[in-house]
Amino acid sequence: MKKRIGVFGGSFDPVHNGHIHIVKSFLKSGVIDEILITLTPSPPHKDHLTQAPYHHRLRMLELAFAGFDQVRISDLEKSLPAPSYSLQTMQSLKASNPACLFFLCMGEDSLESFHTWHRYKELLAEVTLLVAARPGSNGGLVAEEILEKTIFVSNSEIDISSTTVRSRTAEKHVLPEPVAEYIRKNNLYT
Repeated sequence: MKKRIGVFGGSFDPVHNGHIHIVKSFLKSGVIDEILITLTPSPPHKDHLTQAPYHHRLRMLELAFAGFDQVRISDLEKSLPAPSYSLQTMQSLKASNPACLFFLCMGEDSLESFHTWHRYKELLAEVTLLVAARPGSNGGLVAEEILEKTIFVSNSEIDISSTTVRSRTAEKHVLPEPVAEYIRKNNLYT
């Protein structure tokens, strides 16, 4: 039987308790054996000039998920051509891990805009989507071709976004303590 790996990508600027919560939901679903968190150096839909440097975001991910046996952090996208598209990430992972079955993990808000992703139909041919509920999702219309390749995961919602976190870094309840300490020590988001 193939190892089932969820792939959860993003800019994680910074990683926060909402990310940790959704990763736990994916793992608890029983659909996947482990989750690979891929850090995106240059997301095509965000202004990367305002991001914390890549090495800081990678270190914060390592700190946030230290002690999670079923979580691995990947810098794969750093070696792929920019901008970082999910299709090229998944194709690269599948080519180098043919004995594994991959699922693309995302929040429900991302599912609602999935039809706007770069070559999304090709991406659907590569993977099944693993989707967790997220605040702000209004159950918008999602095309049947996308829903046919989607597995929904039970998730109690936490309303935290990285944008909000950057503006409230002093509020400890939204950040894992090692990440909050790292942000303070390195004067990020000030």
